[in-house]
Amino acid sequence: MSEKAKDAEVTIPAQAQDEGGATLTKDAAPGDVLLKVTGLQKHFPIRKGLLQRQVGAVRAVDGLDFEVRSGETLGVVGESGCGKSTMGRLITRLLEPTAGKVEFQGKDITHLGVGGMRPMRRDVQMIFQDPYSSLNPRHTVGTIISAPFKLQGVTPEGGVKKEVQRLLSVVGLNPEHYNRYPHEFSGGQRQRIGIARALALNPKLVVADEPVSALDVSIQAQVVNLLDDLQQELGLTYVIIAHDLSVVRHVSDRIAVMYLGKIVELADRDSLYKAPMHPYTKALMSAVPIPDPKRRNVKSERILLKGDVPSPIAPPSGCRFHTRCWKATEICKTTEPPLVELKPGQQVACHHPENFEDQAPQDTVLLSVAKEAAALVADEVLAESAETSAAVAAELETTEETPEPAAETTTEPAEEAAPEEAAPEEAAPEEAAPEEAAAEEASETVAVDESDSSEESGSDSKK
Repeated sequence: MSEKAKDAEVTIPAQAQDEGGATLTKDAAPGDVLLKVTGLQKHFPIRKGLLQRQVGAVRAVDGLDFEVRSGETLGVVGESGCGKSTMGRLITRLLEPTAGKVEFQGKDITHLGVGGMRPMRRDVQMIFQDPYSSLNPRHTVGTIISAPFKLQGVTPEGGVKKEVQRLLSVVGLNPEHYNRYPHEFSGGQRQRIGIARALALNPKLVVADEPVSALDVSIQAQVVNLLDDLQQELGLTYVIIAHDLSVVRHVSDRIAVMYLGKIVELADRDSLYKAPMHPYTKALMSAVPIPDPKRRNVKSERILLKGDVPSPIAPPSGCRFHTRCWKATEICKTTEPPLVELKPGQQVACHHPENFEDQAPQDTVLLSVAKEAAALVADEVLAESAETSAAVAAELETTEETPEPAAETTTEPAEEAAPEEAAPEEAAPEEAAPEEAAAEEASETVAVDESDSSEESGSDSKK
């Protein structure tokens, strides 16, 4: 979209932005790193006794590393209590981090004070989860949306009232509702008011903390489409925190999966939904309902996780998901897996990832907890996981090898037998070879390979 069209939507005059001598950051080009988070932590102290001594800490966020590029949408998913909302408040500096670093367009904003953060507030805004508690019931809509202009000392062209009415029309509300109070609106309309307030100063980064979780399903689609349209018109960058994986898939470019204060998988949308590599991600994907009338009477094979999320006060050692994982071994209990890039654009923190070769092939003995967790997973799901992992492993082997062995196998049958009979007889071993190698790798992570062994015995009997 042209810059003139952007200016026509929501533009603050340059002289108003520089008013007061505040130095604002320059616009980042699309694709450049807008926000960079390194080792971010937030521990809430637990105090007891008369002297209020600290006896522990709630590790809400315990080491996050990710980047957000200009113009993209990063979705953050995970169970309740995994630290998603705390992470959103940390990167907007509504909470003070315990450790780590937050950079916005190359500038360290981790420990900026109120005065230092004031000009940055124009570029970083937040949409809160509950539209009923995020709006002051004693203020009118006009007062709520115009508050950012007054706090920043900005006077838009045409006056504040005209700009607020224009913002109301941008988010799909009637400009005549300028003097109404929040209690006169529905939940979806209140959320639109919150969106208008966040867009008042034309920010560069908007953190939306579950913007549609408190709304009806029909209203959710309207708000999601509104956010998508505003991003295309204004060139916004989003960090959207949500529970609904279907909503995240619709609006996100990349998705980060959080579990107990850490990111366990970070990948682009297509790769994550097509072949999730972390067992926790696979379990989340299995819970997504499929709106297909043909599957009305078909039982969906869902992965049921054992128990609840462990307490962030005393998280498990090693991999934090090993207490609920059906693939956990001794190395998962003792060694924490780092977040590494196993595929281009897909980072995973797992010793035994799904749909990929095993990162710890020497450790194959399942824990007793993993055996109990595997009992809750349907055999069809385990078999499908083994087949997918085998196919990916075979594909990786074929890409790494040179095409010379294939030429040798085609010449051997021509020398040993007639062309008509040799082709079908020799084709079976060529296809079975990668399946055998892949089945061996899959058996190390999931103990279900009866179907593969039956196929191998059948091919041998035919020979």
